[in-house]
Amino acid sequence: MVSKDLNFQLFNEAWISLKTQDWRVPSASWRSIRVLQRNFDSYKRYYKASLFSALGEPILYLLAMGYGLGAYLQSIEGVSYLEFITPGLLVSSAMYSATFEGTFGSYTRMVEQKNFEAIIATPLTIGDVAVGEILWGGVKGLIGSSIMFLIIVAFGLVKSWSSVFIFPLLLLVGLLFMSMSLIATAVSPTYEFFNYFFTLFISPMFFFSGIFFPLTNFPLWVKGVAWFMPLTHAVNIARSLITGQDYLSIIWDLLWLAIVTVIFTMVSMILVQHRVIK
Repeated sequence: MVSKDLNFQLFNEAWISLKTQDWRVPSASWRSIRVLQRNFDSYKRYYKASLFSALGEPILYLLAMGYGLGAYLQSIEGVSYLEFITPGLLVSSAMYSATFEGTFGSYTRMVEQKNFEAIIATPLTIGDVAVGEILWGGVKGLIGSSIMFLIIVAFGLVKSWSSVFIFPLLLLVGLLFMSMSLIATAVSPTYEFFNYFFTLFISPMFFFSGIFFPLTNFPLWVKGVAWFMPLTHAVNIARSLITGQDYLSIIWDLLWLAIVTVIFTMVSMILVQHRVIK
C-alpha cells in the first residue's frame, strides 16, 4: 500500500510539473539517426537474449492456441483457426518488442544511465533524442517480427503474395508503440509504474483487438473501444495481407495508424523534453 501511495504521489508531482512546461514540439534533424545507431550498437551485444524473449511468447501462443485449440474449432472467416490468429500474433510481436524497449529500455537510458542528458550536451537536441528512440523502437520491432514472419512462412501459413508488404506495416507498428510507450516513460516516476501501463493498455489490446476471435459478436460498446485500439487496425491489415482477402478495407486502417503514429510521436517528443529539461 505504501509503495502504491508513493507511486501515485510521485506521478502527481510529475504531472503538476508537466503542466507548467512549454508544449511546443521540439525540433529534430537527421542527427536522430545517431541515436538509432547508438542503440543498435548496444543491441548487438545482447541480441540473442532479446530475440528469444521477443519470439518466445508469440510462438507459444501460435502452437498452443493454433494447433491445440484450433483442432477443436471450425474455420473462421474462410480460413483455419491457425491461419486466423497468425497475422495478429505477428503484429503483436512487433508491438511487444517496441513496447518493452520504449518503457524499460528508454527509462533506463533516460533516468538510470542519464544517456539523454549526455547526448544533448552534444550538437544533438532533445528532439533528436526522442525521434532517434522512436526510430530504434520501430527497427527493433521489425527485427523480431520479421524473424517470426519467416517462421510462419516455413509453417506454410502465408497464403498470398501481398504478404511481402507486411514489413512496412511491422515497422509502422513498432514506431507507433514505441512512441506510445515513450509517453508512458516520460511521465513514469519508477519502473513499477509500467505495471499500470501494461495492465490498462497493452494487455487489453492483445486480447481484444481481434487476434484470437472476430469482434463481430461483441456488444457495440466493445467494438467501439476496440476501434480505438491501434493494434486492432494493425491486425486487420496484417490479416488481409497474409490471407489475401479484403484489400480495400485496410486503407482506412492504414490511414488511422499513420495519423495516430504522428500524434503519439509529437506528444512523446514534448513530454520527453519536459522530463529531461526541467
